[in-house]
Amino acid sequence: MVSVVISGANGHMGKVINSVISERSDCRVIAGIDVLTEKYADFPIVSAPSELPQKPDVIIDFSHPSALDKLLDYCLSTGTAIVIATTGYTEEQIAEIKKASEQIPVFFTFNMSLGINLLIKLAKTAAEILGDQFDVEILEKHHNRKLDAPSGTAIMIANSINETLDNRCQYVYDRHSQRKKRDKNEIGIHSVRGGTIVGEHDVIFAGRDEVITLSHHAASREVFAVGSVNAAVFISGRSAGLYDMAALLDSKA
Repeated sequence: MVSVVISGANGHMGKVINSVISERSDCRVIAGIDVLTEKYADFPIVSAPSELPQKPDVIIDFSHPSALDKLLDYCLSTGTAIVIATTGYTEEQIAEIKKASEQIPVFFTFNMSLGINLLIKLAKTAAEILGDQFDVEILEKHHNRKLDAPSGTAIMIANSINETLDNRCQYVYDRHSQRKKRDKNEIGIHSVRGGTIVGEHDVIFAGRDEVITLSHHAASREVFAVGSVNAAVFISGRSAGLYDMAALLDSKA
């Protein structure tokens, strides 16, 4: 039985994670961390990692980038594994996460959806087979309150495809200012913002007289909660290192 602490326990995703875990038999929540310590379940909620009543096997973080330092300090001092599901980190913070993984198990990805990560795996396979014969375009759609564009997931998809193509492609985000033919070594990335769209990603491989499209549509943010819990169970008891959904998918193969 994997013991879990939820960082950001009183947030929407924190409560969804608790709901997901309550329906499983392989893990349980023993505490939460949140600036709001109001209790809503049968576990305590504290305002800082240092106040946790007992050490968990894994911390799942769905809080805010500003919480990273205290979480990493706690995990490094106690040898606790961590699943980092928060987004919006700076390059410096990502470097801190990678450095921490040299001493503790760290699960870090820009998207916790199992489906998205399967899409990435399929996109890499398509890129290997199709090579230079097909143009690659990525379309991502999100709700009207999302601040960043393109999404971190779209960049993650593009990076994975580009690595497969020996990193020879340039990313093009804006075509209206360019009056020229599309370069062969381009990956176009396009963003749509509107309504309450949770998250949609299409990877388009356009060739001569045929088009292949890989699509993933998230119906709710709960898919990210389910993914983070799967990650927590997967990473528990593992050796120090940086893990992601590709590793989890490989373990299921």
